[in-house]
Amino acid sequence: METATFNIFLIVMAVTALIVFIALHFVSAGYGMLFDRKWGVSLPNRIGWVVMEAPVFIAMLVLWLLSPDEYRYDPVRIAFLVLFEVHYFQRSFIFPFLIKGNSRMPLSIVSMGVVFNLLNAFMQGGWIFYISPLDYYTPAWFTSPQFIIGVIAFVAGMYINIQSDSIIRHLRKPGDRRHYIPRGGMFRWVSSANYFGEFLEWVGFAIFTWSWSGAVFAWWTFANLAPRSASLYKRYTQEFGEEFTREKRKKIIPFIY
Repeated sequence: METATFNIFLIVMAVTALIVFIALHFVSAGYGMLFDRKWGVSLPNRIGWVVMEAPVFIAMLVLWLLSPDEYRYDPVRIAFLVLFEVHYFQRSFIFPFLIKGNSRMPLSIVSMGVVFNLLNAFMQGGWIFYISPLDYYTPAWFTSPQFIIGVIAFVAGMYINIQSDSIIRHLRKPGDRRHYIPRGGMFRWVSSANYFGEFLEWVGFAIFTWSWSGAVFAWWTFANLAPRSASLYKRYTQEFGEEFTREKRKKIIPFIY
């Protein structure tokens, strides 16, 4: 793909994210705490997450394996690949099997997730292994401020995301179907700490790759998760009232939103 065509692709993805951001303020994706049968046929949550997340893990590997030798064996690009794949290995093959209970996920949402994840693999892998100038990522990149700051943010975000998911998983005892207010970790400051962690990860990715493709992915993450965090905040408020609101948490970004 030519650079000009790839840049058009990034613009289309960014504009689509804006449309999704607006739409999700009016329609809540019906999975997790907001599960709604009106979304149609559903799958067990564990299967849904594997089907949705595994394609991007595989697609990124394929893009790397098919890339020219000078890109495929570049140490900086390999570092980017490893960090990206560590996240998606955890999301595809570890996180789903830690899920408790028998919750379900609509097939429609799984399908949309697969499409986006494949497009994102093309967006990130396309830039890193095919479009970026060969001399853009020299070995000196490892000691650059953007790499160091970005990796710290990425690792911190992954830790917050995994810790927050663990807190949510342990809110209920076996057989209990009630909802609870999550507490501990970053839940002290935001009601959707797991989403904050994921957003921080991809902001870190955008910084350490210093790329428009990374920035568009971070924007997509916010466009998808910020409206959902608002829906969850509203649900917590309706269900728990002052018990929840008196803690004055933000929705997804501490002290800001």
